Amino acid sequence: MSKHRMTKQKTLILAIVKSTTCHPTADWVYQEARKEMPKISLGTVYRNLRLLVEMGAIMELNYGSSFSRFDGNPENHYHFVCINCDKVTDIAFKEPLDLNSKVVDNVEILFHRLEIYGYCKECQGSRKQGTENKSRESE
Repeated sequence: MSKHRMTKQKTLILAIVKSTTCHPTADWVYQEARKEMPKISLGTVYRNLRLLVEMGAIMELNYGSSFSRFDGNPENHYHFVCINCDKVTDIAFKEPLDLNSKVVDNVEILFHRLEIYGYCKECQGSRKQGTENKSRESE
């Protein structure tokens, strides 16, 4: 980590993000942080999340919505995004993907992102159940 001082607030926020795989929003991190530090402000959480991203300690996932999600694993890895409930989960591939070696020459790769979109298990179930209910109603 770089020249930024690790304050109590920053240490707590880092621990919260690293302790979950739910890819939380800043608001979720704020609610969790208030359990330990009731007087922490939302602005402090946002500021420290930005600093932790700059330091390379966490990753920011911005999907073009009005809020970002944060990932405690700053290493290059891939995500599945549910288009119904917005849940983000890590994807594990059977064979490691070496996308950097597949890119044409004459470029300097700093990082890459891969997101796969669809329906998570929970949303698949509710979609199927909704379809079955509609079929019964039309009979």
